[in-house]
Amino acid sequence: MPIVIVNGKEVELAPGERLNGIQAAARAGFEVPHYCWHPGVSVVASCRRGLVETGKRNPETGEISMMPKLLPGCQTPATDGTVFVTESETVREARAMVEEDLLIRHPIDCPICDKAGECHLQDYHFEHGRDKRRADIKPFTSRRRSLGDTVTLFVDRCIMCSRCVRFCREVAGTSELMVINRGAHEEIDIFPGYPLANKLSGNVVDLCPVGALGDKDFLYQQRVWFMKRHANVCSGCSTGCSIYVEENQDHIYRLKPRDNPHVNGWWICDDGRYGWKHVHDPRRLVGPTVRGEAGREVIEWNELTTKLPQALGAAGRLAVVLSPFLTVEEAWQLASYIRTLDAEAVVALGPIPSEGEDESFPNGFTIRAEKCPNRRGVEAIASRLQGELIDWPAVQERAAAGEFGGIWVSGGYPTEVFEEAAAQALGTADLLIVQDLFPSPLAEQATYLLPAADFAEREGSYVNAEERLQSFTWAIRPPAGVLSEGALLWRLAGRTGLYKARP
Repeated sequence: MPIVIVNGKEVELAPGERLNGIQAAARAGFEVPHYCWHPGVSVVASCRRGLVETGKRNPETGEISMMPKLLPGCQTPATDGTVFVTESETVREARAMVEEDLLIRHPIDCPICDKAGECHLQDYHFEHGRDKRRADIKPFTSRRRSLGDTVTLFVDRCIMCSRCVRFCREVAGTSELMVINRGAHEEIDIFPGYPLANKLSGNVVDLCPVGALGDKDFLYQQRVWFMKRHANVCSGCSTGCSIYVEENQDHIYRLKPRDNPHVNGWWICDDGRYGWKHVHDPRRLVGPTVRGEAGREVIEWNELTTKLPQALGAAGRLAVVLSPFLTVEEAWQLASYIRTLDAEAVVALGPIPSEGEDESFPNGFTIRAEKCPNRRGVEAIASRLQGELIDWPAVQERAAAGEFGGIWVSGGYPTEVFEEAAAQALGTADLLIVQDLFPSPLAEQATYLLPAADFAEREGSYVNAEERLQSFTWAIRPPAGVLSEGALLWRLAGRTGLYKARP
């Protein structure tokens, strides 16, 4: 088994495993500060922030011979017998020198910088920089230019790590960004006539270790230390990217990628990054209603949980349509509950929204045409209970023929999928329960119209396009008057206490 020594501590590597000095140090519990290196793009070793002492241990004698100069940890492979020293006085002095050099030219505008609170330059200065400033503080300019529809460049803040340039070349494969000029006059810019417009462009903001690249959608909206971060899963397509939902007082301000080597690596697409605005749309349904003689009437949740089982029990043949936006747990609860009322109830799969074709990028990241997070999970439940998979067109056909006395349709769709034809077909049932985010032709036909929770307001599990199960918890509370599907079904099942998808 290969052995690497970091600050006197032995670290075992798996056979064939390839690490560099930064990664080996991290495994040993030591942080090597760095700017230009990122595991998702190529190595350039340009920032000189991650310098370490390195050497080799003789396997026969155990004697260690060190290199005479510091080397970049990101560019130095960790092999059997490699020795790294990351905490010596020489290394600390080198770090302080690099930090001091960067700050000579860097504007100290932290109070107005969006990156304040999560800036590597800030953090590394306090951890590794000098305690006093030896250079005069000079007035700074605030040159700012747009790189595209989503990203702004604050030119004077850039430390030329070139992460964004390498990302566009190697991950997005579009190469819109480049380095112009030479020496101390280097800057990041776009090729003339080619703005930053690829579908992964928002990732360059996450990659930037300082405040040089700003997200136009998030710029000046919220300070990062006011927000809470919640692990979640993107519901924008069946890739099911691991994400963080960052919110303050139940209002989402941004979504960011969460590292997951099995699903999305370090990235998310712009559709997912900016596709959460419907969560706070004022058109959302809030509060349950029932169709009465005078039109739609508001009904309290406590009253609903009493009347709904009675209405379903008296409806005759039942059918339940499971939305691919439900979690695995919610879909199982809903189907199981309907089956307790009618053992022969039809369990079907709801509409599957799709747009274009799958789009893959050079690093393997894929934006799926299937615009829902949990078709496979819901399919598995429907097939298990039904014995066969009944799709949305088949349900409409059977409903139009008058086969069902009661139908429960779950929704949660951010776009309108329940069109007039579906409303006419399912409206023939004596009892129609529709649970969705927004009004629709089908909602107008509903006997009981129930508001649904959105992706950040629910908890449970999704199964993505590659059959990978991912669990998550809710990030924000639903709007007043909205009860999540899981919480409602928990009550209908007669259970007490708060709903939890997993114990």
